[in-house]
Amino acid sequence: MEICHYPVLHEEVLEYLKPVSDTPVLIDCTTGEGGHTSLFLERYENLTVIGLDRDREIQKKAIERLAPYGERFQPVNCWFNEYLRDRESESADMILFDLGISVFHYVESERGFSFAADERLDMRLNAEQELSAEDVINIYPETELADIIYRYGEERYSRRIAERICRERQVRRITTARQLADIVAAAVPAAYRHGRLNPATRTFQAIRIEVNRELDRIEPALKEAVRVLKKGGRVGVITFHSLEDRKVKWFFKGRADEEGDITILTKKPICPSEKETGENAPSRSAKLRVSQKR
Repeated sequence: MEICHYPVLHEEVLEYLKPVSDTPVLIDCTTGEGGHTSLFLERYENLTVIGLDRDREIQKKAIERLAPYGERFQPVNCWFNEYLRDRESESADMILFDLGISVFHYVESERGFSFAADERLDMRLNAEQELSAEDVINIYPETELADIIYRYGEERYSRRIAERICRERQVRRITTARQLADIVAAAVPAAYRHGRLNPATRTFQAIRIEVNRELDRIEPALKEAVRVLKKGGRVGVITFHSLEDRKVKWFFKGRADEEGDITILTKKPICPSEKETGENAPSRSAKLRVSQKR
Protein backbone atom coordinates (compact mmCIF):
# COMPACT_ATOMS: atom_id res chain seq x y z
CA MET A 1 0.00 0.00 0.00
CA GLU A 2 1.48 3.35 -1.04
CA ILE A 3 0.79 6.34 1.18
CA CYS A 4 1.90 9.88 0.46
CA HIS A 5 3.33 11.66 3.50
CA TYR A 6 1.11 14.49 4.73
CA PRO A 7 3.18 17.70 5.12
CA VAL A 8 2.65 18.62 8.78
CA LEU A 9 1.99 22.27 9.72
CA HIS A 10 2.30 23.16 6.05
CA GLU A 11 0.42 26.45 6.19
CA GLU A 12 2.43 27.61 9.18
CA VAL A 13 5.71 26.58 7.56
CA LEU A 14 4.89 28.45 4.35
CA GLU A 15 3.95 31.55 6.35
CA TYR A 16 7.08 31.64 8.51
CA LEU A 17 9.69 30.59 5.95
CA LYS A 18 9.37 33.33 3.39
CA PRO A 19 12.18 34.09 0.88
CA VAL A 20 14.48 37.07 1.49
CA SER A 21 15.82 37.40 -2.07
CA ASP A 22 14.58 37.43 -5.67
CA THR A 23 16.08 34.03 -6.49
CA PRO A 24 15.66 32.25 -3.15
CA VAL A 25 17.15 28.92 -2.07
CA LEU A 26 15.47 26.60 0.41
CA ILE A 27 17.35 23.69 1.94
CA ASP A 28 14.80 21.04 2.90
CA CYS A 29 16.95 18.97 5.24
CA THR A 30 14.45 16.12 5.56
CA THR A 31 12.69 16.00 2.21
CA GLY A 32 11.01 12.63 2.62
CA GLU A 33 8.41 12.22 -0.11
CA GLY A 34 8.59 15.93 -0.92
CA GLY A 35 5.41 17.18 0.74
CA HIS A 36 6.72 20.49 2.06
CA THR A 37 9.03 21.01 -0.93
CA SER A 38 6.19 20.67 -3.44
CA LEU A 39 4.19 23.36 -1.64
CA PHE A 40 7.15 25.75 -1.60
CA LEU A 41 7.92 25.19 -5.28
CA GLU A 42 4.29 25.78 -6.16
CA ARG A 43 4.04 29.01 -4.17
CA TYR A 44 7.39 30.62 -5.07
CA GLU A 45 8.07 30.38 -8.79
CA ASN A 46 11.70 31.56 -8.57
CA LEU A 47 12.58 29.23 -5.71
CA THR A 48 15.20 26.47 -5.89
CA VAL A 49 15.04 23.68 -3.32
CA ILE A 50 18.01 21.57 -2.26
CA GLY A 51 16.30 18.42 -1.03
CA LEU A 52 18.32 16.30 1.41
CA ASP A 53 17.53 12.77 2.53
CA ARG A 54 19.73 9.87 3.61
CA ASP A 55 17.21 7.23 2.57
CA ARG A 56 17.58 6.47 -1.14
CA GLU A 57 14.24 4.67 -1.38
CA ILE A 58 12.11 7.52 -0.09
CA GLN A 59 14.18 10.01 -2.08
CA LYS A 60 13.20 8.18 -5.27
CA LYS A 61 9.59 8.99 -4.43
CA ALA A 62 10.42 12.68 -3.99
CA ILE A 63 12.35 12.80 -7.26
CA GLU A 64 9.41 11.29 -9.14
CA ARG A 65 6.87 13.52 -7.43
CA LEU A 66 8.87 16.71 -8.05
CA ALA A 67 10.00 15.94 -11.61
CA PRO A 68 7.62 18.57 -13.09
CA TYR A 69 9.68 21.30 -11.38
CA GLY A 70 12.82 20.34 -13.28
CA GLU A 71 16.09 21.80 -12.01
CA ARG A 72 14.30 23.83 -9.37
CA PHE A 73 14.46 20.67 -7.24
CA GLN A 74 17.97 19.36 -6.60
CA PRO A 75 18.06 16.12 -4.56
CA VAL A 76 21.12 15.19 -2.49
CA ASN A 77 21.49 11.82 -0.76
CA CYS A 78 23.17 12.62 2.56
CA TRP A 79 22.76 13.28 6.26
CA PHE A 80 21.70 16.89 6.77
CA ASN A 81 24.36 17.71 9.37
CA GLU A 82 27.12 16.63 6.98
CA TYR A 83 25.70 18.59 4.05
CA LEU A 84 25.32 21.79 6.04
CA ARG A 85 28.84 21.42 7.44
CA ASP A 86 30.26 21.52 3.91
CA ARG A 87 28.02 24.23 2.44
CA GLU A 88 29.27 27.78 1.99
CA SER A 89 28.18 30.49 4.40
CA GLU A 90 25.21 32.77 3.75
CA SER A 91 24.03 30.74 0.76
CA ALA A 92 20.41 29.89 1.67
CA ASP A 93 17.27 31.91 2.38
CA MET A 94 15.37 29.27 4.32
CA ILE A 95 16.24 25.97 5.98
CA LEU A 96 13.59 23.47 7.06
CA PHE A 97 13.90 20.40 9.27
CA ASP A 98 10.95 18.02 9.67
CA LEU A 99 12.38 15.52 12.14
CA GLY A 100 9.46 13.10 12.01
CA ILE A 101 9.72 9.62 10.55
CA SER A 102 7.69 9.37 7.36
CA VAL A 103 4.61 7.20 7.00
CA PHE A 104 6.60 5.48 4.23
CA HIS A 105 8.96 4.00 6.81
CA TYR A 106 6.16 2.59 8.93
CA VAL A 107 4.01 1.29 6.08
CA GLU A 108 6.14 0.60 3.01
CA SER A 109 9.82 0.29 3.89
CA GLU A 110 9.60 -3.20 5.46
CA ARG A 111 12.44 -2.33 7.85
CA GLY A 112 10.76 -2.98 11.18
CA PHE A 113 9.92 0.60 12.16
CA SER A 114 6.42 -0.50 13.13
CA PHE A 115 5.74 -2.94 15.95
CA ALA A 116 2.50 -3.89 14.18
CA ALA A 117 4.25 -5.67 11.29
CA ASP A 118 6.22 -8.92 11.12
CA GLU A 119 9.25 -7.38 9.39
CA ARG A 120 13.00 -7.71 9.76
CA LEU A 121 14.37 -5.68 12.65
CA ASP A 122 16.38 -3.08 10.72
CA MET A 123 15.30 0.56 11.28
CA ARG A 124 18.20 2.03 9.26
CA LEU A 125 17.54 5.22 7.34
CA ASN A 126 20.89 4.71 5.64
CA ALA A 127 20.84 1.16 4.27
CA GLU A 128 24.60 1.35 3.70
CA GLN A 129 25.54 1.64 7.37
CA GLU A 130 26.44 -1.50 9.32
CA LEU A 131 24.57 -1.01 12.60
CA SER A 132 20.93 -2.12 12.52
CA ALA A 133 18.23 -2.49 15.16
CA GLU A 134 18.83 -6.23 15.14
CA ASP A 135 22.45 -5.59 16.11
CA VAL A 136 21.48 -3.25 18.95
CA ILE A 137 18.95 -5.70 20.36
CA ASN A 138 21.16 -8.78 20.11
CA ILE A 139 24.63 -7.39 20.87
CA TYR A 140 24.40 -4.46 23.30
CA PRO A 141 25.01 -5.33 26.98
CA GLU A 142 21.92 -5.33 29.19
CA THR A 143 22.89 -2.18 31.11
CA GLU A 144 23.58 -0.21 27.94
CA LEU A 145 20.36 -1.42 26.37
CA ALA A 146 18.38 -0.36 29.43
CA ASP A 147 20.04 3.06 29.44
CA ILE A 148 19.17 3.62 25.75
CA ILE A 149 15.54 2.62 26.23
CA TYR A 150 15.28 4.93 29.24
CA ARG A 151 17.19 7.89 27.76
CA TYR A 152 15.77 7.86 24.22
CA GLY A 153 12.37 6.34 24.94
CA GLU A 154 11.74 7.81 28.38
CA GLU A 155 10.49 4.33 29.23
CA ARG A 156 9.97 3.74 32.97
CA TYR A 157 10.18 -0.05 32.59
CA SER A 158 13.46 0.10 30.66
CA ARG A 159 15.36 -2.24 33.00
CA ARG A 160 12.63 -4.86 32.97
CA ILE A 161 12.45 -4.68 29.19
CA ALA A 162 16.23 -4.91 28.73
CA GLU A 163 16.43 -7.87 31.11
CA ARG A 164 13.68 -9.69 29.19
CA ILE A 165 15.33 -8.97 25.84
CA CYS A 166 18.66 -10.36 27.05
CA ARG A 167 16.97 -13.46 28.47
CA GLU A 168 15.08 -14.12 25.23
CA ARG A 169 18.08 -13.58 22.95
CA GLN A 170 19.95 -16.33 24.79
CA VAL A 171 17.28 -18.76 23.58
CA ARG A 172 17.11 -17.47 19.99
CA ARG A 173 18.24 -14.42 18.09
CA ILE A 174 15.68 -11.62 17.91
CA THR A 175 15.26 -10.81 14.21
CA THR A 176 11.80 -9.30 13.66
CA ALA A 177 9.81 -6.33 14.89
CA ARG A 178 6.97 -8.62 15.99
CA GLN A 179 9.36 -10.66 18.16
CA LEU A 180 10.62 -7.52 19.87
CA ALA A 181 7.12 -6.13 20.41
CA ASP A 182 5.98 -9.40 21.99
CA ILE A 183 9.02 -9.45 24.28
CA VAL A 184 8.36 -5.89 25.45
CA ALA A 185 4.69 -6.69 26.10
CA ALA A 186 5.69 -9.70 28.19
CA ALA A 187 8.14 -7.63 30.23
CA VAL A 188 5.77 -4.90 31.44
CA PRO A 189 2.84 -5.07 33.91
CA ALA A 190 -0.55 -6.13 32.56
CA ALA A 191 -2.10 -2.71 33.16
CA TYR A 192 0.68 -1.08 31.16
CA ARG A 193 0.05 -3.43 28.22
CA HIS A 194 -3.50 -2.10 27.93
CA GLY A 195 -2.74 1.61 28.28
CA ARG A 196 -3.20 4.44 25.79
CA LEU A 197 0.06 3.63 23.97
CA ASN A 198 1.22 0.28 22.71
CA PRO A 199 3.78 -0.85 25.33
CA ALA A 200 6.45 -1.18 22.62
CA THR A 201 6.13 2.44 21.41
CA ARG A 202 8.87 3.95 23.55
CA THR A 203 11.27 1.05 23.12
CA PHE A 204 10.96 1.17 19.33
CA GLN A 205 11.54 4.93 19.37
CA ALA A 206 14.65 4.50 21.51
CA ILE A 207 16.16 1.79 19.32
CA ARG A 208 15.47 3.78 16.14
CA ILE A 209 17.13 6.88 17.60
CA GLU A 210 20.18 4.85 18.62
CA VAL A 211 20.51 3.17 15.21
CA ASN A 212 20.34 6.42 13.27
CA ARG A 213 22.04 8.70 15.84
CA GLU A 214 19.09 11.06 15.39
CA LEU A 215 19.57 13.28 18.43
CA ASP A 216 23.32 13.58 17.91
CA ARG A 217 22.76 15.30 14.56
CA ILE A 218 20.42 18.08 15.67
CA GLU A 219 22.66 20.59 17.44
CA PRO A 220 25.60 20.36 14.96
CA ALA A 221 23.14 20.81 12.09
CA LEU A 222 21.50 23.85 13.69
CA LYS A 223 24.89 25.49 14.30
CA GLU A 224 25.77 25.08 10.64
CA ALA A 225 22.28 26.16 9.55
CA VAL A 226 22.75 29.55 11.20
CA ARG A 227 26.07 29.98 9.38
CA VAL A 228 24.58 28.92 6.04
CA LEU A 229 21.61 31.28 6.25
CA LYS A 230 21.72 34.72 4.67
CA LYS A 231 21.01 37.64 6.97
CA GLY A 232 17.27 37.78 7.41
CA GLY A 233 16.97 34.12 6.49
CA ARG A 234 14.95 31.74 8.60
CA VAL A 235 15.31 28.23 9.97
CA GLY A 236 12.27 26.19 10.98
CA VAL A 237 12.31 22.91 12.87
CA ILE A 238 9.37 20.53 13.27
CA THR A 239 9.76 18.03 16.11
CA PHE A 240 7.58 15.16 17.25
CA HIS A 241 8.75 14.28 20.74
CA SER A 242 10.13 16.10 23.77
CA LEU A 243 13.74 14.95 23.34
CA GLU A 244 13.99 16.65 19.95
CA ASP A 245 12.01 19.71 20.97
CA ARG A 246 14.16 20.38 24.03
CA LYS A 247 17.32 20.30 21.95
CA VAL A 248 15.89 22.80 19.45
CA LYS A 249 14.43 25.04 22.16
CA TRP A 250 17.66 25.30 24.14
CA PHE A 251 19.83 25.73 21.06
CA PHE A 252 17.71 28.65 19.85
CA LYS A 253 17.61 30.20 23.32
CA GLY A 254 21.33 29.83 23.91
CA ARG A 255 22.23 31.16 20.49
CA ALA A 256 19.91 34.16 20.80
CA ASP A 257 21.18 35.03 24.28
CA GLU A 258 24.90 34.29 23.92
CA GLU A 259 25.80 34.86 20.27
CA GLY A 260 22.99 37.26 19.55
CA ASP A 261 22.96 36.35 15.86
CA ILE A 262 19.42 34.98 15.73
CA THR A 263 15.99 36.19 16.80
CA ILE A 264 13.48 33.63 17.99
CA LEU A 265 10.21 34.16 16.13
CA THR A 266 8.18 31.56 18.03
CA LYS A 267 8.38 32.27 21.75
CA LYS A 268 6.21 29.19 22.19
CA PRO A 269 6.17 26.34 19.68
CA ILE A 270 3.43 26.35 17.06
CA CYS A 271 1.18 23.30 17.25
CA PRO A 272 -1.31 21.92 14.69
CA SER A 273 -4.85 23.20 14.66
CA GLU A 274 -7.78 21.01 15.64
CA LYS A 275 -8.66 20.83 11.96
CA GLU A 276 -5.23 19.45 11.05
CA THR A 277 -5.12 16.90 13.85
CA GLY A 278 -8.60 15.79 12.85
CA GLU A 279 -7.44 15.20 9.27
CA ASN A 280 -4.02 13.80 10.19
CA ALA A 281 -3.85 12.21 13.64
CA PRO A 282 -0.02 11.74 13.69
CA SER A 283 0.39 15.52 13.50
CA ARG A 284 -0.98 16.00 17.02
CA SER A 285 2.49 15.78 18.61
CA ALA A 286 4.18 18.12 16.12
CA LYS A 287 5.79 21.40 17.22
CA LEU A 288 7.31 24.08 15.02
CA ARG A 289 10.01 26.49 16.18
CA VAL A 290 11.42 29.21 13.94
CA SER A 291 14.34 31.63 14.23
CA GLN A 292 15.68 34.38 11.97
CA LYS A 293 19.30 35.28 11.37
CA ARG A 294 20.19 38.85 12.28
